[in-house]
Amino acid sequence: MKPTNKYYQVLADILDNGRTQTNKKGSIKYLTNQVLHLTPADLLDIFETHSIARKKLRTELQMFEAGITATEQYRAEGITWWDYCGEQLVNSYPTYFRKFPALVEKIRKEMRESKNYVLFLGETGAKTSQQPCLSLVQFQIESTTDSNGQTTGSLIVSAYQRSSDASLGLPSDIYHLYLMAREIGIPLKSITLFLANVHIYESNLLNTFRLLNGEKDIKFVLNV
Repeated sequence: MKPTNKYYQVLADILDNGRTQTNKKGSIKYLTNQVLHLTPADLLDIFETHSIARKKLRTELQMFEAGITATEQYRAEGITWWDYCGEQLVNSYPTYFRKFPALVEKIRKEMRESKNYVLFLGETGAKTSQQPCLSLVQFQIESTTDSNGQTTGSLIVSAYQRSSDASLGLPSDIYHLYLMAREIGIPLKSITLFLANVHIYESNLLNTFRLLNGEKDIKFVLNV
C-alpha cells in the first residue's frame, strides 16, 4: 500500500531500506540522517490519518514546561510511558522544557528575523534516567510581503533528533513541535526534523506492516 502521509513514508522507507542493528533494547531496523520536512498541510494529513494520544501529549508538554519530574504525577494523568524511569525523570525533558515559556516570551517580544531562537535539550555526560531523544529545537521568523505590500511573519521550526523510535516516539515528537509552534502564535510555515537515527524495533515490524496496509487500532510495544 502506498503511504498516505510523509510520516508513513518514513516508516515505509525503514521497512524497505533499513539496516539491522542490535542494541541493549533489542534488534532494530534503522536509517541514518533522514530529513522530514512538514508543512501545515502535511501535519494535517498526519494528524487525520494517524491516531495519537493528543490530549495526553498536550498534558505531557504542559507538565514538562512546569518542570514536573515525578513519574507518579504523569501516571495520574494517564501518561504511563515514563514508569520505567523510576520515581523521577532525572535530567530529562522537564529539565529543559521548563525553559520554553521564557523563550516564547522572548520571541514574542523581539520578533527578530535575524536571530535564531534555540532550545537545547540533553546535556552530555550528566546522570540521567532518560536522555531526551529530541536534542535541539530552533525557531526562526521569516518575513514575506504580499502583492499589496503587506508584510507578515511566518515561523520556521527546525529540530534535531539524535535517536527516534519511528513507531512510538516520532509521531509524539511531531505533535509536541506543532504544539510548541502554536504557543509562539506566529503562523507556521514548516517543521523540519533532522533524524540522525530513525528506527523500528523488531517487535514492532509486523504491526508497522499492518498499519501501512490500512489496518486500524494498531498498538506498538514500548522497548525499554
